[in-house]
Amino acid sequence: MFLKGKSAIITGSTSGIGLAYAKAFASEGASVVINGFGDAADIETERSGLEATSGAKALYDAADMTKPDEIAAMIKRCHDELGGPDIIVNNAGIQFVSPIDEFPAEKWDAIIAINLTSAFHMMHHAVPLMKEKKWGRIISTASAHSLVASPNKAAYVAAKHGIAGLSKTAALETATFGITVNCISPGYVWTPLVEKQIPDTMKARNMTREQVMNDVLLDAQPTKQFVTVEQVAALALFLCRDEAASITGANYSMDGGWTAA
Repeated sequence: MFLKGKSAIITGSTSGIGLAYAKAFASEGASVVINGFGDAADIETERSGLEATSGAKALYDAADMTKPDEIAAMIKRCHDELGGPDIIVNNAGIQFVSPIDEFPAEKWDAIIAINLTSAFHMMHHAVPLMKEKKWGRIISTASAHSLVASPNKAAYVAAKHGIAGLSKTAALETATFGITVNCISPGYVWTPLVEKQIPDTMKARNMTREQVMNDVLLDAQPTKQFVTVEQVAALALFLCRDEAASITGANYSMDGGWTAA
């Protein structure tokens, strides 16, 4: 359990990729703070499960990623109750699809705030605490869209490109403090959210389930395989190891070959 005695905050972690990160860190003994929205009973089940896995404390914090004061308070709470944070994962994100000339300004503002600006505030408050310890790991869930664009996703693509640039800058600034800053850029990941989209797409396009998965969702991924949340979390876990201490400022593609072309 190489993370025993360390603490991690993962934003947007009550389900999906974020929860997989939390489970991976807990499996190596870390105390964790999960964050996000959802059913209170479901969240408590996951929180208590993380404690059972890690043998350490797990907290739930409902900080709103659009509110800098709540982000700062979550980091202070982690510091006061768990120590650290030693690891932060910027994972919270939302999506909205629309042509740019029809894109609602409020949707742009919300996506930039949650997908990009929240990561700045997380780093802003966590980095001084990491510098004190001379150790830290900052990981951000970017996307294939941090490297390439798709139509009708102006805010999301802009935010993910921004995450990549922010991470490179932070990596350079923290390079002599034992802190690494990296991105993971998945393609389509198999999550409950993606699975729920399939029936509607089948109906709208008059397609079979297999056609939707291969010709719509996985059209850009040469492997024709979804990335799994466990694969993403395993890479994050490796980036926390001592063996990864020289990896910083990197953006790891995990997209079945999408961005290879």
